[in-house]
Amino acid sequence: MATKQKSKKKTDSKKKASAVSKSGPPRQPRTRMRPPPPPTSTLKQELMVMARDGAQSLERLFMTLIVLMVMAGAAFGAWSLRPVPSYTSDEVKDGSPFDVTFTVENKDSWFALANLKVGCVLDHVRASGLPPTLLEATDVRFCSRTGTGLEPGESATFTCPFRSLIGHPINDDPGIAQRSEIYFQAKYDVPLIGSIRLTDNSTPFFLNTRLLPPRWTKKP
Repeated sequence: MATKQKSKKKTDSKKKASAVSKSGPPRQPRTRMRPPPPPTSTLKQELMVMARDGAQSLERLFMTLIVLMVMAGAAFGAWSLRPVPSYTSDEVKDGSPFDVTFTVENKDSWFALANLKVGCVLDHVRASGLPPTLLEATDVRFCSRTGTGLEPGESATFTCPFRSLIGHPINDDPGIAQRSEIYFQAKYDVPLIGSIRLTDNSTPFFLNTRLLPPRWTKKP
């Protein structure tokens, strides 16, 4: 009986030993490998990065300035090439100097004065207290077929209703006219665009009595 128990114990111990040898040693939990820290940049590398960024910023600024200069040059060129109306006065032979007929002409060789509107401005009359007043030109007569503008080389005539502002007898007009200063305002379409209107104010005119007969001429 005792011999059987001993043999059973030996068998059990062999089984345990066999099970331990098959399973092997206990497994250790896997630890995650941490990524190495990024290399610290040196002062020289940081200066090189800053220099590269600064050079790129300067390049962008330079290109922006070039684009702005090109746009400004194109705008200035278009503005300098715009047609500008020219004005002359007929001779004052009889009647009021304010009833004289004026002529507006397009002396530009390339562009038209499209949809032209002419205004007359009584800038001032010395010792009268009259404020500057804009009046629409009357009796406008275009030479062109359209009747709304001036092609290169064309002209139109008009009068200015200044007498409606003065209110004095017509015999006093020569003296008042000699103390007056006028100019003309033209509004017309921008050439090649049309949707934008230009406003041009002429140089001041005065009644030049040194000419015979007198006429309105540009102020020197």
